[in-house]
Amino acid sequence: MPRTAAPLLASHSPNSPVPRAADSDRRRTNASVILRSVLEHGPVARSTISRLTGLSPASVTDYCARFTELGLIRESATPQRSKGVGRPHVPVDLDASRFVVGGVHVAVPYTTVALLDLRGRVVAERRIGHDSHLADPCRVLARAAEGLDTLLTEAAGATPLGVGVAAGGWVDRDSGTIVDHPLLGWRDVPVRELLGARTGLPVHVDGHARALVNGERLFGRARGSRSVLHLFVGNVVDAAFATNDEVHHGPRSQAGAIAHLPLRGGTEPCDCGRVGCLQVELSERTLCRRAREAGIVDGVNPTHVVTAAERGDPVAVRLLTQRARMVGRAVGLLLDILNPETVVVTELGVIRREDCLRALREEVGDARASAVVPTSFPDSVLAVAGGSVLLDVLYRDPLSTPPGLSPGTI
Repeated sequence: MPRTAAPLLASHSPNSPVPRAADSDRRRTNASVILRSVLEHGPVARSTISRLTGLSPASVTDYCARFTELGLIRESATPQRSKGVGRPHVPVDLDASRFVVGGVHVAVPYTTVALLDLRGRVVAERRIGHDSHLADPCRVLARAAEGLDTLLTEAAGATPLGVGVAAGGWVDRDSGTIVDHPLLGWRDVPVRELLGARTGLPVHVDGHARALVNGERLFGRARGSRSVLHLFVGNVVDAAFATNDEVHHGPRSQAGAIAHLPLRGGTEPCDCGRVGCLQVELSERTLCRRAREAGIVDGVNPTHVVTAAERGDPVAVRLLTQRARMVGRAVGLLLDILNPETVVVTELGVIRREDCLRALREEVGDARASAVVPTSFPDSVLAVAGGSVLLDVLYRDPLSTPPGLSPGTI
């Protein structure tokens, strides 16, 4: 059932002067840094925000008043005593109780739908299996919309701001389209249009590696890092890179397509005609096939390989640690090219097992091992990927559309 997003902003008055582009950019930047300061440090005094951001106390007070009006922040119930003479400070904090964002992640075997609060915490989540390997996109997105509607109905009192959608493959953020997802057989799927019509909410779409870079910047271990690389290793293998708080997308958002980079020591034949391409070598499909050949599992669920390793199966342990070492080689290659301050890896074995993380770091080498960390969201990485697409929009431009429906000024 179509829903209406929260009308966060008042309409621009027809009698007001049209803001100049430079003024608009400045307001957007100021609003972003102030709201992110509240996210990172809240409960926090307005005077502290002024000191952290370099903005004037009056400006901080004005923006905080607007955020309070919109329901994004609220004053803390307990004032903080100042160290000097004067009235106690009344700190502000995010109001994580009022709004939620929808998150949708489209994987090969299933779609994850979730609700997240303004701190990126998963409020509710469910997984919807696909009917077949090459799932019909209209049906998948219709079922995702139904799943979101169910979660919103159960989350009584929560107001949706919009929906973020993340997926592997080639995803064009600007048009909201999955241009090409070979493993799903999807080409030129207008996700924003289809899901927006189903939900009645603003929809933003991006690749899952880029989405997770934004999630790590806002809510995870990469907060404060000047440059971040994220490597996603699932059925799809891709990467994203951010410097100075900006994720690189490239023309039509094609950046991060590393599936066919050659991996030293790889033995798997690829459909492109070469051997040892990154995706075919590291994919969960390859892991599961090798596990089936070894008699460890009889299906296509990679978590069953981890379960076998946890039960002490030495072959399962070897398969997972060998895979982690190959992921370490891929990380080393990307480190050589991009030299990021922080590398975040989303890979099942690295998330679940210390021996896999150790094997990955050993392959990277002692000099750079400490820069490599597993995802900050081990229990909800796909849900966070979807929600982070929309939350990034909110924190970059909290006083504009979307997720607010009407343009406004401050």
